[in-house]
Amino acid sequence: MEMKECSIKEFRADCPCRGLFDQIADKWSMMILAVLADGPLRFNAIKRGLEGITQKALTQTLRKLERNGIVARNVIATSPVAVEYEITPLGRTLIGPFKALYLWTKEKMPEVEAARAAFDERMNEGV
Repeated sequence: MEMKECSIKEFRADCPCRGLFDQIADKWSMMILAVLADGPLRFNAIKRGLEGITQKALTQTLRKLERNGIVARNVIATSPVAVEYEITPLGRTLIGPFKALYLWTKEKMPEVEAARAAFDERMNEGV
């Protein structure tokens, strides 16, 4: 499959990078990878590490990550059968960028909170 021309400054609707970016940088994907960073986990263990995620959202996000080769689903032959998920070597290449983004959010949170407060004050003045 030939990759269409993409640009970091112009996210065309048919750009394959746009679709992948949307799938790995969505609400839950980065957090799921953070929960799985230390090793394989079963579905409910992942769910316990992500307060507020629904079973449906976790299932959909894990399937999407599996389809993109970021997470592997392994069936464990026990009684009853169990399933665990782990980050693939391809998925591990995302840990560094995600960790950098997380550290940025921690470092810049005071500036973001100040910007939010200033914005809210401006909005309240206009009322």
